[in-house]
Amino acid sequence: MRRLAGLLVVPLLLLSTAACGDDKGSNASDTASMKNGLPAITAGAKFGEKPTLAKGEGDPPKELKVEVLSEGKGQQLKKGDQAQVHYLGQTWDSDKPFDNSFDRGEPFSVSIGGGGVIEGWQKALDGQKVGSRLEVSIPPELGYGAQGQGQIKPNSTLVFVMDIVKATTFMSSAKGTEVAQDNIDLPKVGTNTDGKAPAIEVPKKAAPKKLVSNYVIEGTGPAVKPSDTVAVHYKGVLWDGGKEFDSSFSKGAPITFPLANVIPGWSEGLAGKKVGSRVLLVVPPDKAYGDQGQGPIPPKATLVFSVDILGVV
Repeated sequence: MRRLAGLLVVPLLLLSTAACGDDKGSNASDTASMKNGLPAITAGAKFGEKPTLAKGEGDPPKELKVEVLSEGKGQQLKKGDQAQVHYLGQTWDSDKPFDNSFDRGEPFSVSIGGGGVIEGWQKALDGQKVGSRLEVSIPPELGYGAQGQGQIKPNSTLVFVMDIVKATTFMSSAKGTEVAQDNIDLPKVGTNTDGKAPAIEVPKKAAPKKLVSNYVIEGTGPAVKPSDTVAVHYKGVLWDGGKEFDSSFSKGAPITFPLANVIPGWSEGLAGKKVGSRVLLVVPPDKAYGDQGQGPIPPKATLVFSVDILGVV
């Protein structure tokens, strides 16, 4: 778990925030290498084909620019949906991709309205239809900004071709049978199922030394496997003082992540639990962020989570 919603899983499409709108300033005439003010697709133009993009010409759009190259007939993406997207990305001033999912043979999973990807992706995908191919130009403030990322230079405009392959709508909250929380040495988690964040009450006692993974609400879905990618709503607080440090509820949408790519306390604590469940996790430092801590999480901190397992992607 590198960050949570952020912390949970951050692929190449790292988080960033800024306001934007569809760019109206790029009115360049079409050429062999430019079309509708964006780099032209020179090969692989059909949905599902790996595209090849020309290098951008002139100044890139200053705002987000989204071109629907072909519109699908599937459901319209909305906040909370889980989209599967094939993509190819390169910078405006290059004709060499910095990343693509086509070569991996597996689309990338995006929670619409959630965390885990750059803001430009979220804004470009919201409201689009499954089966659509988009070309998107993302300005630096909606991408990697002045920092850059890996081979992406600071202040780079990004260009993506995106194929929206699939979308799934998950339940908004845990649903199942409440399980008694009768251990006075453990936190108590709220059992509301209205889609709002549950309360977490941490006892003024010594934190357990071992991982705790208990049902609060036991769902009826299949058991999560260690190899699964799951969609969850979660809230995390510190054992000491009970202060919240992260929550997907505050972002208004669940997040998804491969169970193999998060801190051991999550991967071990959620494996075997049923879809539809709410789970209490108490994660000791050696299965979280250890002696270093991370962001708002201090060194050697025991973490407490409520996790609603909404589905498997």
